[in-house]
Amino acid sequence: MSLETNINAEIKTAMLGKKEADLRALRAIKAAILLAKTAEGGNGELTEADETKLLQKLAKQRRDSLEIFRQQNREDLAVKEEEELAVIERFLPKQMDEAELKAALTDIIAAVGASSPADMGKVMGAATKQLAGKADGKAISAMVKELLK
Repeated sequence: MSLETNINAEIKTAMLGKKEADLRALRAIKAAILLAKTAEGGNGELTEADETKLLQKLAKQRRDSLEIFRQQNREDLAVKEEEELAVIERFLPKQMDEAELKAALTDIIAAVGASSPADMGKVMGAATKQLAGKADGKAISAMVKELLK
């Protein structure tokens, strides 16, 4: 079942259950899907990788907004962002925990032959391709820096 079909079914369920927070997030996902499908140069279809990338972008936007709202003591807005983030994360693949990430990055570092912080670019290139959708870019970057010290 495609993400769009899944989202449409979830929207119906959220409307029937009068779940306002879920509805807000689901509509945002649906809008992003429609924009991506109708974007110039697009073919009107999204691959599973495109869908994952889209969801990650929406989740990152929510996390960034959440951080800003917390810094500015806007708890009312932070709560809304948290609710939407929780809904978006339901559709993302399971994220790697720290131990899994460290093991995967150790293998990647060995494969590319990196030995110093100067090799971070090579490692990040390979890591972001292999771990796309499974780990956050910031987490990957921080772990690579730590491992290459």
